[in-house]
Amino acid sequence: MRNIVVIDAPSNLGLRPPAPGTVPGCYKLAGALRENGIVRRLGASEGGVVVPPRYDRGDWQEGDGVFHASALATYTVRLADRIERHVSAGDFALVLGGDCSIQLGAALALRRLGRYGLASVDASPDFRNPGNSDRIGAAGGEELALATGRGQSDLTDLEGLRPYLRDEDVRAFGTRDAYADDPEVVQLRELKIPVVTVSELRSWGPGELGGATAVSLEKPALDGFWVHLDADVLDPAVMPAVDSPDPDGLLPDELIALLRPLVRSPRCVGLNVTIYDPDLDPEGTAGALLTDLVVTALTDV
Repeated sequence: MRNIVVIDAPSNLGLRPPAPGTVPGCYKLAGALRENGIVRRLGASEGGVVVPPRYDRGDWQEGDGVFHASALATYTVRLADRIERHVSAGDFALVLGGDCSIQLGAALALRRLGRYGLASVDASPDFRNPGNSDRIGAAGGEELALATGRGQSDLTDLEGLRPYLRDEDVRAFGTRDAYADDPEVVQLRELKIPVVTVSELRSWGPGELGGATAVSLEKPALDGFWVHLDADVLDPAVMPAVDSPDPDGLLPDELIALLRPLVRSPRCVGLNVTIYDPDLDPEGTAGALLTDLVVTALTDV
């Protein structure tokens, strides 16, 4: 089994404030999963923390583009440096967020190394961009669009490497059925980027779909692939501690079945975990569940 390296990426720069004068609590995700013993239980190595800039939107207003753009660009490069180092060494990088904008760090790191795919497991596709919305701002809901080169150049063209991901190398899973007619989903399907809703995933079988996807991302044209996991893909009955706890999500066994063949593929180089907010989980039960899911997907325990 490859060496798993746990890297903390406790950035909340990509989310809107949950209430005036507050900041998103997802920056505590890594600490919560560590408190549940994730490093020990995985027998993982320590990858340290990539400390993010301060959350401060200043005088940003709607229409100003992505807030925290400069800080996000700086952080993406620093996180990419850390991920690139471990992937180059043959390690499996487990990155604990943070909001979904941390996925840009992985995308940039892998773009430096070659051509990589992405399996995104998320309740929403995070594909908001100027081509389908006039409400650009929160990179945590836009990271897939940014990674595929859609959006402002100070985030989409870091180091002159735009796009970090090619459209044909992306797969999206777990989109809520209620979003099927959303402009983001419509645009993804027009681009022929596969989007699998919860009901479609259940119809096909999460394990079978995960296995087939792993095979499709093991194609010779790719140097490997990454998996992005947003905790909000889970149903709020089991995972209420997220910023958008929409109903009709995946159940734990379904998520494990989908993830296992993906993260255990020899061509999968890493996984990031995002959005779980310990501030919304006073008893810690959702954090314990998320830890169990990740450990179970990656090991035989």
